[in-house]
Amino acid sequence: MELSKLQALVVDALEDIKGKDIEVIDTSKITSLFDRVVVASGDSNRQVKALARSVQEKVREAGGEVLSVEGEQTGEWVLVDLGDIVVHVMQPAVRAYYNLEELWGAKAPVRHKSPGQGGSAAA
Repeated sequence: MELSKLQALVVDALEDIKGKDIEVIDTSKITSLFDRVVVASGDSNRQVKALARSVQEKVREAGGEVLSVEGEQTGEWVLVDLGDIVVHVMQPAVRAYYNLEELWGAKAPVRHKSPGQGGSAAA
């Protein structure tokens, strides 16, 4: 399945179940393992599980493949591996603790240039 179609499908599936703070991170220049990381929040174990199920169902209905799913038992953090896209559905406290957005560069910290490189800071 084309990446843009799969990405739209994932976001729609999350929005259908009222996923919150959905963020798509382009990781294609960081790793060759996958092209996108999608992070979304659910308010309870039940909603996190429902969001992950929604993603799986929509992808399968469209003819896509779900490679693996982790964390469905507890519902605090469910990972859905779609190959080109890895979806993380988390409760807000877990999401804040692990801060995947910063890890994958969506909200990168300010990096200061070394002396002698010119300029004082770069984003």
